[in-house]
Amino acid sequence: MFISFFYELRKAQVPVSLKEYLALMEAMQANIAGFSVEDFYYLSRAILVKDERNLDRFDQVFGHVFKGLEGEAATGEDLARELPEEWLRKLAEKYLTEEEKAQIQALGGWDKLMETLAQRLKEQQGRHQGGSKWIGTAGTSPFGAYGYNPEGVRIGQHESRHRRAVKVWDKREFRNLDDSVELGTRNIKVALRRLRKFARTGAADVLDLPDTIRSTAANAGYLDLKMVPERHNAVKVLLFLDVGGSMDDHIQVCEELFSAARGEFKHLEYFYFHNCVYESVWKDNARRNAERISTWDVIHTYGPDYKLVFVGDASMSPYEIVQPGGSVEHLNPEAGQVWMQRLLAQYRRAIWLNPTQERYWDFTHSIGMIRQIMEDRMYPLTLQGLDAGMRELNH
Repeated sequence: MFISFFYELRKAQVPVSLKEYLALMEAMQANIAGFSVEDFYYLSRAILVKDERNLDRFDQVFGHVFKGLEGEAATGEDLARELPEEWLRKLAEKYLTEEEKAQIQALGGWDKLMETLAQRLKEQQGRHQGGSKWIGTAGTSPFGAYGYNPEGVRIGQHESRHRRAVKVWDKREFRNLDDSVELGTRNIKVALRRLRKFARTGAADVLDLPDTIRSTAANAGYLDLKMVPERHNAVKVLLFLDVGGSMDDHIQVCEELFSAARGEFKHLEYFYFHNCVYESVWKDNARRNAERISTWDVIHTYGPDYKLVFVGDASMSPYEIVQPGGSVEHLNPEAGQVWMQRLLAQYRRAIWLNPTQERYWDFTHSIGMIRQIMEDRMYPLTLQGLDAGMRELNH
């Protein structure tokens, strides 16, 4: 298994040497990682990855080679109970027509949904399938997997299908965006270059050829070198990237944007969030549950001279924006719109880039809500949209 891991990394163009592989084997022989898959992941990453740009490729290969060694058990920390795996096992699947879907009624709001789920957890004793009430599979109940309900809690399902869940009760793994993606076109970089303010700061280590020629001529031909600090884009950018869920459909274009931004802006800070910004964000999706960064710390660390760019499809349950506890992943103490407004109060120059085609925006209620919070400063993640967004940030 280990030698295949080595070859798969080489095949994925992660520059791993035989000496590094042998160092990993020595560390394993010394029992440094013990018997923990997570410890082995961090040990192998520390030894085999020399450049952070290769972390994403490493994660993909690791997940492929060691898939299944450590399962993703559904977690219910918010409600302090684990569900038996048998309850959520997929034995059959119900397919409903659009007419049948229209006849299924929602419970009637966030509070009612959470209250009913707590009651079901107290009462339910066994597995259910195909029903409309209990936690189970292949039915029309608001709670469970592989069924349909216009408003429910998704539990134990591999991925979204109808995108109707208002909360997801699962451990979800996201991956970092790869900033080394080769762009199919240079047009994204060209659009980003509208957001430029050049300055020369730091050590004088770049030859100033015109001034050198003038000084040498004035010095009767004796060489007089003139040096200046490197010229760079002085614009400061905070980039907030939505990952996971429906954003999986837009990974390629977001990676292209991320790669271009990393190359274009010297002062770039980026953070990840899921659907809407809450009290914390993170820098590494593999460690997002252990290494959170307080949103307050972001606001207090980076001054108002930074320009703020959100990237996300803004497609979510409206509860995630307006309801405390409405996040699909945790019980957020304050609503998402509260944190959005705090960020916008600090960073006056802000835009939202949406990878969803603009013609579909009016069909998703949450997109309209985010547009209102952003005071209509939402632009499609297209070349024209980028151009318009950069012009807005330059005002």
